[in-house]
Amino acid sequence: MPTLALLCAVLLWSSSFIALKIAFDSYSPMAVIFARMITATFCFILLLPMLGRPRYQKGDWRYLVAMAACEPCLYFIFEAYALLNTSAAQAGMISATLPLLVALGAFLFLKEKITRLSLAGFVIAVGGSVWLSLHSPSNEQAPNPLLGNFLEFLAMCCAAGYTLILKHLSSRYRALFLTAVQAWIGSVFFLPLALYEGIPTTFELEGILAILYLGVIVTLGAYGLFNYAVGQMPASLATSFINLLPLCTAVLAVLILGETFTLFQVLAAGVVLLGVFIGRMGHRG
Repeated sequence: MPTLALLCAVLLWSSSFIALKIAFDSYSPMAVIFARMITATFCFILLLPMLGRPRYQKGDWRYLVAMAACEPCLYFIFEAYALLNTSAAQAGMISATLPLLVALGAFLFLKEKITRLSLAGFVIAVGGSVWLSLHSPSNEQAPNPLLGNFLEFLAMCCAAGYTLILKHLSSRYRALFLTAVQAWIGSVFFLPLALYEGIPTTFELEGILAILYLGVIVTLGAYGLFNYAVGQMPASLATSFINLLPLCTAVLAVLILGETFTLFQVLAAGVVLLGVFIGRMGHRG
């Protein structure tokens, strides 16, 4: 069941890059993210009896706030502006660095062992990400790919911090409760940012449907499934499924958004995935 949950979560997350691109065509980034958070919050209010009673321990509020600060707060700021500057397919490729970032974070903060092969894989993956960014021409779908891919990498750093904190909390809190905390804190955090960018005054059906999909299906579904899986297996093993994200995102971006890859971009993306593969081999060793 945890494996099936992770596969479904990855597929939903892949589609979120596409849905965000569609929503951003109609509304400002912070308005979209706030609408996504408040939609999820209303859903959790309806699901309140299912959240369970948390086994709170003194000081846990720090971890809960830090978890939500990493994701959704900082993560979605970086990702929103990343997708304004780069393509969904390229952002999906950059997301492949997440498992290695989690392994590096576990080494630095949790004193878990990390091999030289894992470090080599991390360097190769980051190098491939830089190559992908430098050889990505500006176009309508990616007006500033270098900036966009860098912001997506920062989003992955936040996601790594979120995963490590989540693993610490998952032994005491149900996955649905932790996902609800993310939505509640995210709604409060993004409200002033949405007001600053301006409340939308038009009704764009495509944009509204994309926001509802993000708020209900992706936020409840993907995060709930991922949080459940992390509670059932090691964090590094759970994040290894993120390796499937670039491929799924690229396929969806080509099919739905009509995005394309140049030869250099394909080669650079291959280097990213090679680095991730080497890093995972080193972790298993």
